Amino acid sequence: MKKNIHPNYNQTTITCACGNVIETGSTKSNIRVEICSKCHPFFTGRQKLVDTGGRADRFNKRYGINQK
Repeated sequence: MKKNIHPNYNQTTITCACGNVIETGSTKSNIRVEICSKCHPFFTGRQKLVDTGGRADRFNKRYGINQK
């Protein structure tokens, strides 16, 4: 490998909005995420509202398109 071209790889913490903290290695420091494996519906088995509006709904709202 060439020297002095790779980013520094350090220990970092990933913090979820639910409060879960994960220690891992990364080139970035102190990563914040909205959803993790502790609170994601796929892993928990509970249905949780993740996205309040879909892409199509946001598009229609932005451009004033009314659908019946």
